[in-house]
Amino acid sequence: GSDGTLAVDSTSLYKDSKILTYDPGFMSTAACKSEITFIDGDEGILRYRGYDIADLTMADGGFCSIAYLLLYGTMPQGRELADFVATVSRECNVRTQVLDVIRALPRDAHPMAILIASFAALAAHYHGANSLDPLRSAIVAISQVPGIVASIYRHTSGAPLIEADPSLGYVQNFVHMMFGDLHETRKSIICKALEAIFIMHADHEQNASTATVRATGSAGANLFACLSAGAATLWGPAHGGANEAVVKMLEEIGRPERVGEFIEKVKEKESGVRLMGFGHRVYKNYDPRARIIRDICKETLSGLGADDPLLDVATALEKAALEDEYFVKRSLYPNVDFYSGIVLKAAGVPVNMFTAFFALARTTGWSAQWYEM
Repeated sequence: GSDGTLAVDSTSLYKDSKILTYDPGFMSTAACKSEITFIDGDEGILRYRGYDIADLTMADGGFCSIAYLLLYGTMPQGRELADFVATVSRECNVRTQVLDVIRALPRDAHPMAILIASFAALAAHYHGANSLDPLRSAIVAISQVPGIVASIYRHTSGAPLIEADPSLGYVQNFVHMMFGDLHETRKSIICKALEAIFIMHADHEQNASTATVRATGSAGANLFACLSAGAATLWGPAHGGANEAVVKMLEEIGRPERVGEFIEKVKEKESGVRLMGFGHRVYKNYDPRARIIRDICKETLSGLGADDPLLDVATALEKAALEDEYFVKRSLYPNVDFYSGIVLKAAGVPVNMFTAFFALARTTGWSAQWYEM
């Protein structure tokens, strides 16, 4: 592990004893060695290459400095960041073949289905004689995905696609391709929020989609095919769709005064009602990303002057759950999905695009994990 976690090599266990280990959730199983990300769920710790996530969200170079860190293992020094940003900017225009695929698919298709097809189109383009070396593959993937996701949004909303502006920063260019001309104040607030959200979602150890990317890569598949497989896994509601589920839950509650009734239903197991956006499979304490994004959420909503009834519902639900002993003793604290969905909705992002935003950020982690193999 990236922090020297001890492991037992059980490769020959079955051969020697005819006994298998059974750990379907990989809760005590390491399928690979990695130096990229470390998580201590009991202590609520998340680190990229040894750096605490709270420090990284304030990094001077923004998301590109974190992408560099994940890929190369060190924070960029001197000209390294400028050179990396320049390389990413040169590759930011979406390949024509990919745009053709996006335009050919129904406008009412789910954005994740189109993203999976878009990664597959890149796999078809960079194949055989057009194959790229591993590092260049990773850089191209990181460079292309903002334009791909923005183009998917424009296509599914029936709006004309917007060309990339290589003179802009990574997140600024993405916001430009998504929304076009925005008031400078609004644009600045949205970019600041997305920068932090993308950094916090860039990697998260060997979760389901990352394990899929590495498993596919272990068979020799090129990076873009692996990204398509990873995106397919991320699309699952138990993985990447959690922030969508949070917004749907808030919509079902409808009004702050109905929060108490909802909370009581959650506590009744036979009701089948679940509290989305609270608790985490890995973090048994508090999700360290939630502490950061909670403040970003409040700052973003205040700056945007967001007036959405669902935001009042979210505030009431958070307060009620944190004061209820039932949830407190089960360590069911708000996680990153609870707040990120609220921020994205306030920024004007449609709910069906949430997982694609997650995939945009996670493409950097997937690419770094694939490159490390």
